[in-house]
Amino acid sequence: LHVIPNMCYNPIMSDSIQLYISAASDLEMEREVLGRATTEIPTSLGWRITQTPVAGEPFDAAAAATADVHLFLFGSDIRAPLGAEWLAARRAGRRPVLFLKQGVQHTPAGLVFIRELEREGAWHPFEDAADVRRQALALLAAHILDRAGHYRLAPEEFDKLRAWQQQLETGEKQVVDETRGGAGASSVVLSTGRFTPREGKLVGEQPQ
Repeated sequence: LHVIPNMCYNPIMSDSIQLYISAASDLEMEREVLGRATTEIPTSLGWRITQTPVAGEPFDAAAAATADVHLFLFGSDIRAPLGAEWLAARRAGRRPVLFLKQGVQHTPAGLVFIRELEREGAWHPFEDAADVRRQALALLAAHILDRAGHYRLAPEEFDKLRAWQQQLETGEKQVVDETRGGAGASSVVLSTGRFTPREGKLVGEQPQ
């Protein structure tokens, strides 16, 4: 899976990645898995992850318009605010990466939406949370490697990430833990390699 060439990103060098995950409540497990998956990527980059809100809360239009990577997951039906998130991204010149869940019954409105977005780009089919996790991690690794200068990757960090990416693409399919939860909301994940943060969750912090 390759990053779409015209996916936009801020040309100024950055120590973190803004990730937007669009997914309705019918894809709760996929939301949870993707929210945790970024901590598996072997870099010192921080992550600012925004997800589709639940319970009728307003979505973050600014985050959708400025995300470095926008993953757009679709299940059985078009549910608010997915359409608004898509429009906010496209109006800002962003092109979210489209993922379509297989083996579900699509509503008539959902089928219309799927066909509408096919005019903008190809859907990447996925079977379950483990499948979309693998595809998303491969895409995110490629995004970082393609912009190594922008993210200020050290040579050893670049080599480590490239080796990890190759192992991910050739390794066996993993089974995800469906009993864990709590990562389906927006979050900030920071690394001690580049940050001394006042917010977020530390990755790689040594136990006291």
